[in-house]
Amino acid sequence: MTDMQCAVNAQATLAECPRWDERTQTLYFVDIDSFILYAYDTKSNDLTRREFDEEIGCFSLDEHGGFIAAFRSGVYTFDGFTADLKPYWLATYDQKTTRFNDGRCDAKGRFLAGTMYSPKDAFNGALHQFSQGQETLIDQAAWTSNGLAFSPDNKIMYYSDTPNHVVYQFDYNLETGMATNKRVFIEFPRGNGRPDGAAVDSEGNYWSALYQGQRVVKISPQGKILEEHPVPATYPTMVAFGGPEMKTLFVSTCRGAQTAEELKQFPQAGGIFALKTNVRGQTEPRFAG
Repeated sequence: MTDMQCAVNAQATLAECPRWDERTQTLYFVDIDSFILYAYDTKSNDLTRREFDEEIGCFSLDEHGGFIAAFRSGVYTFDGFTADLKPYWLATYDQKTTRFNDGRCDAKGRFLAGTMYSPKDAFNGALHQFSQGQETLIDQAAWTSNGLAFSPDNKIMYYSDTPNHVVYQFDYNLETGMATNKRVFIEFPRGNGRPDGAAVDSEGNYWSALYQGQRVVKISPQGKILEEHPVPATYPTMVAFGGPEMKTLFVSTCRGAQTAEELKQFPQAGGIFALKTNVRGQTEPRFAG
């Protein structure tokens, strides 16, 4: 494997949710704090952006074209990159303290998205599931929902609570969409990075971006750290597999939290970095409706 290289020097305040479109070889990602969705065409190197009126926390591609996305005010669909937003589910939580943060689709095309509770004085962050026009509450016991991912056999769901340094496992029933038997998968010591966004490779390993930890870790299905990869930014936020062979790990990073000294050391913070790996990722499921 090679060192991590900057693939998109986006200078984003808070780059998140890198998502690979294998059909068009496009890398999408958001800048949550700047209300922007980006599309990076890896064939032409063109970077396109769309600005919204509020934070876009996460999104998935739609099987029939377009997107489903979770914003501060709720979940919306839009038929194309510049198309109008159509409400799918409007938030019932207090939008002053809570917004959507991390999410993705399961293999049946249900969209799961978790919220973060900004005061971080109660476990009010929740994981919601959206399918066939309905919303289902899966879990409500986090400060900041993150790290959502699924094992290759779809029997295990991963979900992290970043400020509390813990990643959980659930048993996941793909047919019903229910998550049960919550238990700790791995807990990180304080002061050396917190588990943020994640992805699972085709061999079942869980790759986690360690926010304020300046690295990405590869963790076995048994919870053992197998590899650690330095990132040229203090605050990695999420990872996603992509590239022609699905062996490139894209890593989004945060610029807004960097100090002046850290920016001197990591001038491309806020960009998307790329690491060539020796394992294939999983193709990202799309929203079924």
